[in-house]
Amino acid sequence: MGIIFDKYRSGVNLGGWISQCSYAEKHIAEFISESDVKKIASWGLDHIRLPVDYPVLESDDAPGKYLQSGFEVIDKTLAWCKAAGLNLVIDLHKAPGYAFYNAVADNVLFSDEGAQKRFVALWEEFARRYKGEGDNVVFELMNEIIDPHGETWNKIARRAIEAIHAVDPSRYILLGGPYYNSVRGLETLEIYDNPRVLYNFHFYEPMLVTHQRARWTTLKDTGINQPYPGKIVGIDRLNEIFPEKIPYSHVTEDTVFNIEYLEMCMKQALEFSQKNNKELYCGEYGVINNADLESRINYILDTNALFEKHRMGRALWTYKRMDFESIDENGEAVSPELVKILEVKK
Repeated sequence: MGIIFDKYRSGVNLGGWISQCSYAEKHIAEFISESDVKKIASWGLDHIRLPVDYPVLESDDAPGKYLQSGFEVIDKTLAWCKAAGLNLVIDLHKAPGYAFYNAVADNVLFSDEGAQKRFVALWEEFARRYKGEGDNVVFELMNEIIDPHGETWNKIARRAIEAIHAVDPSRYILLGGPYYNSVRGLETLEIYDNPRVLYNFHFYEPMLVTHQRARWTTLKDTGINQPYPGKIVGIDRLNEIFPEKIPYSHVTEDTVFNIEYLEMCMKQALEFSQKNNKELYCGEYGVINNADLESRINYILDTNALFEKHRMGRALWTYKRMDFESIDENGEAVSPELVKILEVKK
């Protein structure tokens, strides 16, 4: 069946815990607990994707001196997962010299040898620490590579993969591409014969649905409420804001967002998988809470149907807060139906 569809078929992200956060001790101590992991297991999922920012593990003031307190958070998460029967993807969400939300000029990882050495050394440390684990732990090299560093990223990724496998040859590694890990970035990646190197992407198409009115995007002031499924709304407003129709040149007033549209958007990933005979994993997908609940549920139903059809594993973004939450402030599911449709049906 394959490691991904067998053990990483349906999961959820723990975004905002030890990534994209303040790194304050109180936050890290309280944001996620073992009861959350048990709850995720009770939803019928089989894994967790754990985004990790490097400052939790290593200070810029002392490169190479790893912080035990940060690794202890990962260790206890792994212990909770094992007790609950869940597998774990460890995703380096922010690396020395790199963050997906930085300006290109600020991402010195692609040009600075010192940052690259720290990146590789950090993955060597992960490999040493978790060498005793089996296929219940997968490493994801980095979150959402951005342009224009496709070739440079291939070289850096190869160094990290070789370093990990020099320590632990059996470790599965997930490799994602540029363009924020979108489907089109897969084609830029080096193809490994090694079956322990797997490929991943993120799926948020169409952004007009999944990121409608998101405050950190160009959609923040559109005022558009886009249902799913449904015909595109607000095309005049989009043409006003984006007169050159970039990045929405593919939509017209007749565009309908439905499962056929989603499958069309996944086409490059499907072709990549077939051409290279590689399993694929989708590390993030989901719909912002600005959307109405019915649209969120319908979108997740359709994306899950496509993941099942094409035998791809996936992890919903995200479990708690971060504008895409699955649980509310009281720790209860935003919607029982939303949770139910995530369940692995074997």
